[in-house]
Amino acid sequence: MKQYLDLCEHVLHNGITKEDRTGTGTISTFGFQMRFDLQEGFPLLTTKRIPFRLIASELLWFIKGDTNIRYLLQHNNHIWDEWAFKKWVESDEYTGPDMTNFGLRALEDEEFAKQYKEQMDFFVDQVLNDEAFAEKYGELGDVYGKQWRAWKTTAGETIDQLKEVIETIKINPDSRRLIVSAWNPEDVPSMALPPCHTLFQFYVLDGKLSCQLYQRSADIFLGVPFNIASYALLTHLIAHECGLEVGEFIHTLGDAHIYSNHVEQVQTQLSREPRNLPTLVINKEKQSVFDFEMEDIRIEGYEPHAAIKAPVAV
Repeated sequence: MKQYLDLCEHVLHNGITKEDRTGTGTISTFGFQMRFDLQEGFPLLTTKRIPFRLIASELLWFIKGDTNIRYLLQHNNHIWDEWAFKKWVESDEYTGPDMTNFGLRALEDEEFAKQYKEQMDFFVDQVLNDEAFAEKYGELGDVYGKQWRAWKTTAGETIDQLKEVIETIKINPDSRRLIVSAWNPEDVPSMALPPCHTLFQFYVLDGKLSCQLYQRSADIFLGVPFNIASYALLTHLIAHECGLEVGEFIHTLGDAHIYSNHVEQVQTQLSREPRNLPTLVINKEKQSVFDFEMEDIRIEGYEPHAAIKAPVAV
């Protein structure tokens, strides 16, 4: 994963200090591209441990067209909790302690961190066990899954972009229109978080399927390793359904940034030597992307360096 470490080095050495929506502050550059040959191994970062099951369950959530965190919580995946939690604590129904700027305050105030955990634990339990609560506060709006599987048209119909792209790969692999977009300007205001990975395109050559992702906003330390592995996994699953081998994953970044409170963690990663990439194993008996479940996907030979903790900017 030298490509990823090169990105970290580039931003640390060439980035500029820039303010951001979260108020955390970043070191930012605009425009960067990484290329990963998927024949050389599965691109799961080895300079820190990345929880692959979270990547896989989130991707399956996207593929299902789901936009409610209940599915994620059922798979012990908490990577979207903060955005749904924010909606609840800012609602008129919330009666607990003030949770303004909960992400940053939980890091700085031990007593507040305790209150935050109590409120978050209650929230998660309610989403898991109260269907009406989950429907109201577990919902993230028209985020990725909705746009991939049920894009709304002006005629009031929906387009299943992902299904249509897969069918086109099968019948017209040379098409230059193998594109799925998550960026729907009309729906952006209704999303808990507008899509960071906004558009991806497939390309078939010599029996191999490649994918290029354009990501408008890239949280280099926390988000980008997930994004690389997620789209590599998607490419593998679609290549399998279409009877193709995998080619490259190409990751094009817009605003590529390191949050100011992630710099030390990034430097720790840069001090570590990359290790061998793992191998992806999928259940070949499943023929359709839409049939895969968590038990059908695993990695082997993953021996990374230890995990490195860092706060999420919400």
